[in-house]
Amino acid sequence: MVKRAQRYLNRLGLHIERARQRFRRSGFSNFDEERMLAGYVARLDPAGEAQVAVDVGAGDGIRGSNTYALFLRGWRGVGFEGDERRARRLARAYRNLEGVEARQALVTPENVVGLLGEHSVPKDFGVLSLDIDSYDYWVLDAVLGSYRPRVVVTEINEKVPPPVRFRVAYDPDFSLQHHFFGYSIASLEELCARHSYALLALEYNNAFIAPRELLGDLPALDAETAYRRGYSGRPDRRKRFPRNHDMEALHSMTPGESAAFLEQFFARHEGKYELGLAGTPEPVGAAVE
Repeated sequence: MVKRAQRYLNRLGLHIERARQRFRRSGFSNFDEERMLAGYVARLDPAGEAQVAVDVGAGDGIRGSNTYALFLRGWRGVGFEGDERRARRLARAYRNLEGVEARQALVTPENVVGLLGEHSVPKDFGVLSLDIDSYDYWVLDAVLGSYRPRVVVTEINEKVPPPVRFRVAYDPDFSLQHHFFGYSIASLEELCARHSYALLALEYNNAFIAPRELLGDLPALDAETAYRRGYSGRPDRRKRFPRNHDMEALHSMTPGESAAFLEQFFARHEGKYELGLAGTPEPVGAAVE
């Protein structure tokens, strides 16, 4: 029994060390999100008082993760995953990390606040990572109505340029379809304004935001600048996102033309999204019924 326990501990140590080595070599996030996140955490929580992370749409917990590196460093927190198979992998990824929980749950705007409460997430926790490829806007809106995470990294629909505001409606039966998911960076900018958050950066399809009262000398960006620096102006954009080829025309259109293009492109989803232009009070395209 003692030898068996020792073999288990040895394998456990090897597993954790391999994970740490992988992080040191290349990290876990898709692009450069981990490094950027670490930098923002250092600026916005220099005393390390809010080392709790929440990952909504955590996947298997490792591949493409914005939070696994934090958990390896001793952060506490919880990851939510709706898919049963990925949730089992998530549980395996977290099982040896003290203070880190895995929860199989389909997170919605209606239940997200309750779920965070069930896992004793503090109101001003450190990091929220949000990537559910659906009604992300409404989940984030619900979280920011009750919590004040110090840094949020949220996937946007990078294909839709500002000043076009696009967001899918909350639909419990939503299923991901070609380009039809999430929300645009102009819609994120609008959400930030309502909750007194600031847009810090865009890294391809992941945007970083933080409470305005914590910024200090950290500069905030408008949606146009963040989009140009983080996506449209990147020389490797088409190589990294080859499936966006049928949306490339948007980058040579006027805002009105872009809205008309999207309204036609998403015609089969009529009534299931909102489409408009920043600075205009009413949608110019198909509105949520």
